[in-house]
Amino acid sequence: MKRVAEPEEIARVAMWLASGEASYITGTTVLADGGLLTGFA
Repeated sequence: MKRVAEPEEIARVAMWLASGEASYITGTTVLADGGLLTGFA
C-alpha cells in the first residue's frame, strides 16, 4: 500500500475480529499491515 493505515482501517479489523463473522478464527495472528511483511508493499 506504501502508506500508513488510517485509524478507521485498523478499527475495522478489530471490529471484524470481535464480530460473529470471525467466530471460527482461533489461535492465529491477523496482520493489518497493508502487505508490508509480504515484501510487496
